[in-house]
Amino acid sequence: MRSRFLWLSVVLSLCSSLVGAHAANNANVVVVLNSRDATVSLLDQNTYKELSTFAVGKEPHHLMATPDNKSLIVANAVGDELVFLDPKTGQIQRRVKDIADPYQIGFSPDQKWFVSNSLRLDRVDVYHYDGKELTLAKRVPLAKLPSHMAFDAASTTVFITQQGSDQISAIDLASQKVKWTIPVGKVPAGIAMTQDDKYLLVGIMGSDYVEVIDWRTQKTVKRIKAGAGAHNFRAFGDKRYTFVSNRISNTINIIDQNTLENVGTIPVPGGPDCMELTDDGKTLWVTLRWIKKVAVIDVASKKVIKLIPVGRSPHGVFFLNSAPRI
Repeated sequence: MRSRFLWLSVVLSLCSSLVGAHAANNANVVVVLNSRDATVSLLDQNTYKELSTFAVGKEPHHLMATPDNKSLIVANAVGDELVFLDPKTGQIQRRVKDIADPYQIGFSPDQKWFVSNSLRLDRVDVYHYDGKELTLAKRVPLAKLPSHMAFDAASTTVFITQQGSDQISAIDLASQKVKWTIPVGKVPAGIAMTQDDKYLLVGIMGSDYVEVIDWRTQKTVKRIKAGAGAHNFRAFGDKRYTFVSNRISNTINIIDQNTLENVGTIPVPGGPDCMELTDDGKTLWVTLRWIKKVAVIDVASKKVIKLIPVGRSPHGVFFLNSAPRI
């Protein structure tokens, strides 16, 4: 009788695992990085339920898909590695070791360059990318705490914010040399190129505005009033509007890239940070750094419709069915 009971328990457990795996494989999976827990949470986009949580490595902060969308790269800053996940299921595909302090990462638009900002090492590592493997081209020292990046449309230049020195720098990708460095506002964080390739938008986290920079003349042309702790950007995908998260004021603003005006505000609790938008433009998913949750926002009504518990200090968020990033 006991052996029969044990056999039945094993069968039921196996069936449950298979059902769970099947559900994960068929769900629209949302990947959330819990930087302080060193874990990844996988959420079901449709039901808002947790599918699983697993260890990934020390301080995963940012993530992005490979250009072919076959892998999702998680940058483990303190773990000094990149972890490649299946973007459909969130399962680990492979690890790339000896990538020093990859805090923020990015591919150039032409897909020839991969850039890794080493926040705690005060440098930027530029890699050649052949469609599969990374080869280090050069390590470029910068002033202090390089964090976020943006590229020009022609893939000639990467622009880097430096939170510790209140500057942005332009690095020539072909030569891996710093072309110029200019001062900006206090604690610059997120940076984005406008859809017309004319201006850089810089979130001034130490204040309450977005600085607009003509990168060809290296001059500030405008400051757009936002919320306190202006931090990160996510484009609507309509080539006009972009969101900016404000970590201190607990808001998200909507910026018109054509008029360079703040045209809307969404209240969001808990330190809104990274954002991802569904491909239909209806819902915005936002990590809330201070309260261990992810917010789901109805874009039309500008209201939070769901708060989902995750791990400590959630940072990067991703799902495959997302809107374009321009």
